Amino acid sequence: MQTHEQCRVDARIEALCRKGCSQVRQDIAALEAGAKLPETAGLSDEELRLLLGELKQIMAVYGDACRLRPP
Repeated sequence: MQTHEQCRVDARIEALCRKGCSQVRQDIAALEAGAKLPETAGLSDEELRLLLGELKQIMAVYGDACRLRPP
């Protein structure tokens, strides 16, 4: 059974992933830089850590596909 914390994180992950692969990579970079995203509003530091870790695991499946392009 999932904890309340995990359910909150999973819902946010789904919302972020709906934005598409390239945007998720940009969101990961933003979160790593300490930025706040609308989808992460109200999450605790622990929930943010879980969210970021899970997003990285999800994106690792794609390897170099949809890699960020330099400006």
